[in-house]
Parts: sequence; C-alpha cells; structure tokens
Amino acid sequence: MRILVKEFIKKESSAGIILIFITFLALSLRNSPLSEYYTLILYTNVEVYVGELLSLEKPLVLWINDGLMALFFLLIGLEIKRELLAGHLSSFSKIALPGFAALGGMLVPALIFIAFNHGDEFAMRGWAIPTATDIAFALGILSLLGGRIPASLKVFLMALAIIDDIGAIIIISVFYTTELSYISMLLALGCFVILLIMNKLNVVRITAYIIIGIILWISVLKSGVHATLAGIILAFTIPLNVKREHEKHISPSRILEKNLHFWVAYFVLPIFAFMNAGVDLKSISVQDFVNPVSLGVILGLFLGKQIGVMLCVFIAVRLHWAQLPKCVTWMQMYGVAVLTGIGFTMSLFVDSLAYYDSNAFMHTDKLSILIGSLLSGVVGFVILRIAKKRKACNI
Repeated sequence: MRILVKEFIKKESSAGIILIFITFLALSLRNSPLSEYYTLILYTNVEVYVGELLSLEKPLVLWINDGLMALFFLLIGLEIKRELLAGHLSSFSKIALPGFAALGGMLVPALIFIAFNHGDEFAMRGWAIPTATDIAFALGILSLLGGRIPASLKVFLMALAIIDDIGAIIIISVFYTTELSYISMLLALGCFVILLIMNKLNVVRITAYIIIGIILWISVLKSGVHATLAGIILAFTIPLNVKREHEKHISPSRILEKNLHFWVAYFVLPIFAFMNAGVDLKSISVQDFVNPVSLGVILGLFLGKQIGVMLCVFIAVRLHWAQLPKCVTWMQMYGVAVLTGIGFTMSLFVDSLAYYDSNAFMHTDKLSILIGSLLSGVVGFVILRIAKKRKACNI
C-alpha cells in the first residue's frame, strides 16, 4: 500500500507541473495573433453517427468536457473505491481528520460565494466553484519542496482531495442536472444492473466492463445527468479483489487504475486545461473583477478554503476526534490548508456546468479561478518553505 501511495503522489506531482505549463500555453495562444485559431479549435463541431440508431453532435470543447473527463472521473472512482475498502479512508481513525478538513474546506468557500451573490439566481449557479481542490496542482507544489515535507502530510492532502472529489461528485449529480429523459435513465439503470451482475459473477475481463460502460456513458449523456458521472458508476462496479479457486488474486480495478493514471495525468487533464483555461485578457480590466462572482470565487478559494480546513482541523484535534499526522507541525498544516485553495481543474469543470456557454461575466469567472488558485499556490508554497520541521522526528 505504501508503494502505491508513493507512485500516486509521484505521478500527480509531475502532472501538476505539466498543467501549469499547459495553462500558460492556453493563455498565451488566446491572447496572441493565433487567438482566432485557438477559438476555432474549441468550437469545431464533431459528429458521431452509429447508423440511424445514434447521432451525437457537439463542439470539440464539449467532447472533452463530457467525454474525456469521464475517464478522469472513472479514475477518481477507482481511487475512491480502493481507499474506502483498503486504504487511507477505510476506517474512522484514518478518515476523521481529512474528512473534517474537507467538509470545512467545502462549506466555508460556498458560504463566502453565497454571501456575495445571494439574490442573483444566475450567479448563484456557481456557488460550488470555490469548493474544489485540484490534487495534481497541490501535490505538484509539494513536490517542489522535496524532503522538507513529511510523507504523512502528503498522504493527508491526498486523502482530503479524494474526499473533496466525493463532495464534488455529489454536488454535480444533485445540483447540475438538467431536464431528465426517463427512457435514457432506464437504459442507464439497465447498464448499471448488468455491471452489478458482472461484478457478482466475478467477471474479470476489463473489456467487458468498458463496452457496457460506453453504453452507460451514452445513456447518461442523453438522460440529462452529466455524462462524467457514468465514470463513477462504472468504477464502483469493477471488482477490486477477485478470488478464484486455484488462482491468484486478480484485481481488474487496480489494473485499470494503474493503466489509466498515465493517460489521465498526461493526456486528459492537459487537454482539458488547454481547452478551458484560455481566457481573453485583452478585453478585461481591473474594474471587471469588482463583481460578486469574481470576488466570491477568488476569496472563496484563497480565504475560504484555508479558513474552513484549519478551523475544522483545529476543532477535531482539540476535541480529540482526530490527531495531527505524524511529524507535522501546525505551521505545515496551515501551509497545506492554503494549498487546498488551488481549485483549477475541478473548479473550471464546475464553472463550465454552472455557466454553460455563457459570457455573462466576460470570462472573469474563469480568470478568477486562476487568480485564486495562483494565490493559494504561491502563498502555500512560501509558508511551507519557511515552516520549521518538527524536532527529533524522522520524516
């Protein structure tokens, strides 16, 4: 298990550094003479036909957000399932501190956003934007600090971000669902039942799950529920441990998770960032940021996340509901709390659901996510850089 965690952190860290580069590339292209071509790529229509049975037509950016991101959520689902059944979320003592921290880190930013935007029904659709944490970016920052950071603190951040993802999944499924097509919902339910039966029968062929998963994705896409949730449903039906007589333990879930990590970290997330982080800065002035949505996002990410995380960690430790991770000081914990304000990928994703195909805020909503995330990353790094290690503690 320790080897798996180290591999996870290593991959997520390097992926975060790549995401930083891709973000700057998207911003540069969007604000260069090549801007027209960048926009053309985003909104190029892509059509898929399967005889007369199925027809899907979407701009390329939506194929990325609805299609490729389903793979991202599939990976998240596999990670969550593993951690819940056999990892760092498998008992109350393990889940307590990151659980309380994640709860505070979602609640306080949402309240800050609501405080700025209550009364505006359209703006309020974005209340969940500052509640997210981008684990790739956050671990990428931690990786820059090398051996100064205890391994237990990295595991805490990983667990917090996974619980944060569970919260994001619930929020997306409950609050960002459009009109439902009950026929498509029934088809999706049928696929889910088939997957459960396959799991019960100890089917280990990953291809079989993927085929049913594709049909499930199409059904969910057509149903009005966001299509990426198909990835979560599929993940929880793929067996984690299979024991057969005269055979070694086979784990389709672990095999798929290991194979997906590379593609998600170095292909799916960079493409998503490239497609969604390109904001036109030429038409934005400082005055444009003095609007409730921008202030709610920036302050929610930078202040709300750190206040929520630290407040809940402090309460949990003082009331003896949980303990600080081994070899971790309060200053180091505060630095990580600030890093949780790096929303980026998940925040951009929620933003695309909240303000779908709208330029009501002149792209300041997306740029506010980048600003809040940048502030959190820089300040969190500085705090962790100057934080002293706990004495007489081998990290």
